[in-house]
Amino acid sequence: MKDFFTIIGGMGTPATESYLRLLNKRTPAHQDQDYFNYILVNHATVPDRSTYLMDHSQPSPLPDLLADIKEQSQLKPSFFVIACNTAHYFYDDLQAATPVPIVHMPRGTVSYIKKNYPDAKRIGVIGTKGTTTDGIYDRELIQQNLEVVKPTDQIQKLTTELIFDDIKNQNQVDGELFHEIVKRMVQEQGAEVVILGCTELSYAQELAPELKFPVADSQSILVDKSIELATKLRAK
Repeated sequence: MKDFFTIIGGMGTPATESYLRLLNKRTPAHQDQDYFNYILVNHATVPDRSTYLMDHSQPSPLPDLLADIKEQSQLKPSFFVIACNTAHYFYDDLQAATPVPIVHMPRGTVSYIKKNYPDAKRIGVIGTKGTTTDGIYDRELIQQNLEVVKPTDQIQKLTTELIFDDIKNQNQVDGELFHEIVKRMVQEQGAEVVILGCTELSYAQELAPELKFPVADSQSILVDKSIELATKLRAK
């Protein structure tokens, strides 16, 4: 297969399915051959990223992610996407392991905010506790002279409940809880835009999209970037 890209997914699987649904839905296709060529690596057994970031004595996801990147690189994809925000903690190590470019999900999300919300200065970040404390989005936002707005302990507790108890554990989305989390980030924390910094939150946005507040949906932005790059491959 030529002119294809590789998706490193399975973190978690319903969120990766959400990425694929959006990718295929947004692809301007009228026949089978109009869809893009890609390989999905649904590596569901990768150790939990947030658990490791909060406690380095726990199993690290890096060896599994490195193995995926190295194995897939032998097939010579045109680019990689990693359908997990927290996994980008290891971005530099993963990119150093391959000559194939890896799309930087958090960086693309911040670029989206700069383009679509040019007057916004206070940017909220919600996700797993690993993502909200490991600095992935902090670094990208600060480089763009944007202020990072973190969740309170109570908002983080609600976000963790939605991600792990509802979506990962039961594969269901509590739409009211999702909306409440975003509302509190805006009304209580003063965020002008809220980054959905976890693919489970992007999954929630897909299933419960009637939000009244501005968000930057990291996985939706990754889908659009994937389509942009894949379209360029066809134009060669």
